[in-house]
Amino acid sequence: MNPASRRVQRVYLILMLGNTLAASFIWGINTLFLLDAGLSNFEAFAANAFFTVGMVLFEIPTGVVADTVGRKASYLLGTVTLSVSTGLYWLLWLWQAPFVWWAIVSILLGLGFTFFSGAVEAWLVDALTSTGYTGSLESIFGRGLMVTGVAMFAGSVLGGVIAQATNLGVPFLLRAGILLLMLVYAAFVMKDMGFTPDRSRGPLKATREVLVQSIEHGLKKPSVRYVILSAPFAGGVGIYAFYALQPYLLELYGDETAYSIAGLAAAILSLAQVAGGLLAPKIRGLFAKRTTTVIGASLLSVAALVLLGLNSIFWLAILLLIVWGFVFAVAGPVRQAYLNDMIPSKQRATVLSFDSLFGSLGGVFIQPALGRSADLWGYGTSLVIGAAVELVGVPILYASRRQHDPADTNTMHLDAAPTAPAAPTGPDRPESP
Repeated sequence: MNPASRRVQRVYLILMLGNTLAASFIWGINTLFLLDAGLSNFEAFAANAFFTVGMVLFEIPTGVVADTVGRKASYLLGTVTLSVSTGLYWLLWLWQAPFVWWAIVSILLGLGFTFFSGAVEAWLVDALTSTGYTGSLESIFGRGLMVTGVAMFAGSVLGGVIAQATNLGVPFLLRAGILLLMLVYAAFVMKDMGFTPDRSRGPLKATREVLVQSIEHGLKKPSVRYVILSAPFAGGVGIYAFYALQPYLLELYGDETAYSIAGLAAAILSLAQVAGGLLAPKIRGLFAKRTTTVIGASLLSVAALVLLGLNSIFWLAILLLIVWGFVFAVAGPVRQAYLNDMIPSKQRATVLSFDSLFGSLGGVFIQPALGRSADLWGYGTSLVIGAAVELVGVPILYASRRQHDPADTNTMHLDAAPTAPAAPTGPDRPESP
């Protein structure tokens, strides 16, 4: 890797480290935080669903911002929005606010995350191309996953311990503070490279043209379309399971006030993520097609969720949690590389936002439905139902595989890949409130 590409990778990894560290302070306790504020299971997951509503509403407009104004501008806007809305979340908890306010602020949190989704990945791929990077995308995304896994481990453990030593609101204040530090860092070091935003047109015309081109190279291209259409099932179930496992593991542990256990669960997932990020390129190399890796990981995820739901032993649940986190982590970089290799640079951020939007749609409908099933039949049953829902996405992924897109077997480096718009080169959640 040449020095310029190494610098791009370093900035990307620091951005991922800071964002994930900030976010993960609350990942291990978010559901407990909402329940402590007086919300029911249904309301807590409905609040998460409104977060994903915000992502659905703003994914495309903010993706267009990244493609027409700039990737850096989108990132900075996201950092400010997320820091402010996190502070508002803390105030709602302090005031024991009614549900309607949780819904409104959750939408603002979703807005903050949509400025990130697509923009950072698009910035990375374009910057690497401009610096003559000659490695594989899987290796970069794998390193990113390892860094975020380490950050998630540190943040979730600290968040759980700090919450138990103080109260459930302090980790939210820490999150807002770290986001402000990341704002300052990105303002100085992040530069749009390999991409020149077109600011010559009015915003409405620019938005319309980017959307038309993004649909043309995204939803109208079958191999891309089926990957995007599969996102709601894995995405919606994944974010529900991540948060449902917090109170479920405490239930199995036998002490519903042991917040450090909830933080430990998120930390274990982070270690599984580090292992998955490290091994993803090697596991990808075992198969001729990228879709084999992604589909296989989806099937293993379904099996792990079923066993988690049927299990009643705490330590066995921890082992199954490791398996579930690992297979998700392996699939992530491979799916990102597959999707990016099919998207032109000029529409990359917006098409990636389409993908994130569809994943968010799954969260809008699946989270409250599974939350209601947890109210009625318990967390275990809701996880089994979630496994059945995730399984629906597997045939859709297989439909993408049947298109035989060159990206499915692509082993070329960025500088050797085709550059014509028809054959482009080229990257949450579970993202969370």
